[in-house]
Amino acid sequence: MITQSYLTDLTYKINGACIEVHKILGAGLLESVYHKCLEEEFRLRNINFQSELKVPVVYKGKEIKCDFFCDFLVEDLIVVELKSVTELNDIHRSQILNYINLMKKPKGILINFNVKNLYHEGQETFVNKYYNMLF
Repeated sequence: MITQSYLTDLTYKINGACIEVHKILGAGLLESVYHKCLEEEFRLRNINFQSELKVPVVYKGKEIKCDFFCDFLVEDLIVVELKSVTELNDIHRSQILNYINLMKKPKGILINFNVKNLYHEGQETFVNKYYNMLF
């Protein structure tokens, strides 16, 4: 059974993997570099993930064919979106919220690798109504 506590533990594992990538690479690289390295770190830590997963878009009851992809879906529960930007903006936050709602997933993590301290400055977590339905 999936619980809020399980998602919290999984979030710590994901953040740990991101911190490890950031510790080794530092800030200032392209998002695609962090993406590939995080794939490897997830594999090393036996974290089950899908990369570049297509996000379904349903408009007025019809699925619309779009090339709309999230960076990672971890254990079919948590959407992880990567950035390497000067600062996270509201558009980045809207993006992760849209992903978790369109994919009907309870949690999303927005990671910005272009910071000095990833844990304090480079990650934000989001939940929605699907999270609130868990115990």
